[in-house]
Amino acid sequence: MPTPPGYTPSTGEVSALNLMIDFPDAEGEGPALDRLAEFFPQTSEWFTTSSYGRLDYRPHAPVDEWLRMPKPFTAYGIERGSPYEPGYRELVEDLVEVADPVVDFAAYDLVNVLVTPNAGPSALDTVLSVTFSGNDEAPHADGVPLANTSFVYSRQDDGSGSYEETGYRVLPHENGHVFGLPDLYTAEGGGAVGHWDIMSEDWGANNDFLGWHKWKLGWLDNEQVRCASAPGTVEYLLTPLAEPGGPKLAIVPLTEDSGYAIEVRTRAGNDEAVCRPGVLIYRVASGVDTGQGPIAVADSARGSGGCTRSPNVHAELSDATYRPGQSFGDRRHGLSISVVAEEDGDAYRVRVTRS
Repeated sequence: MPTPPGYTPSTGEVSALNLMIDFPDAEGEGPALDRLAEFFPQTSEWFTTSSYGRLDYRPHAPVDEWLRMPKPFTAYGIERGSPYEPGYRELVEDLVEVADPVVDFAAYDLVNVLVTPNAGPSALDTVLSVTFSGNDEAPHADGVPLANTSFVYSRQDDGSGSYEETGYRVLPHENGHVFGLPDLYTAEGGGAVGHWDIMSEDWGANNDFLGWHKWKLGWLDNEQVRCASAPGTVEYLLTPLAEPGGPKLAIVPLTEDSGYAIEVRTRAGNDEAVCRPGVLIYRVASGVDTGQGPIAVADSARGSGGCTRSPNVHAELSDATYRPGQSFGDRRHGLSISVVAEEDGDAYRVRVTRS
């Protein structure tokens, strides 16, 4: 679970360098600062809310104009990918050469490259936005590797008219990678976690991180986490994840790198699409790679079709939460998780039984 070295710290003050770039064949439309305003201050506010104030995300834009790359966008052959493959390496080297006279890359913890939206295809056709994180082989600038760099391309506009409120959320998702978080969607889409974590779905309505990720990022203390590791029955009172303070997460370990997590999700904080408040149960397998399904939410109402019709929200899992009187079982591991009651302040009492 601990984040390896090389990633951006996820607590305290973090300085984000933002560079707006365009190309000879895709000139920036309008002021570059308008592109910056698509993401800030919304991204900073999102992280403040999600981290309970533990992450002070500070954006910087030392260049307030479009930085023109020396080659056409098509010349770089940009495709979605995780390594610094030749096209991306060439782009970053050109970006450093253009920006280095006025930018001290060593002064920042991460880099956001905000590409003019008319470069490349629409996000409805191909999502090119990508992050290179914890990358030891990244190009260097001012003596530091650009190891945690996010690229954002076309606008993720779902056509619902909500882009001005929700379009920025691609950046918190991409920055989640520089803090060491994996993609939770799979090749089939967001079917494993749905809209319960922004690392799964970052289109449409606002959503938060799972409690497991908040614990990993240092936003939850160990004292806020309960551990049901021994045989027998134990009860826990869990308070809503959106609220600061109080017990937030219960873990039921199965193996050295897998187990179940239990938390309470309500329509508050960054969670605006929660249509069925209750107890969320999901399995974590930390040995599973990004994009391969390291987390899977247990659906309390399989085949129901869900309880939301919000655009770009995985409807089937929207009502996955468990309510009082409902139970989840894992016969193979002799495990039962029951929701006993809802108490004052939207807290829930859960019972874990292990044979």
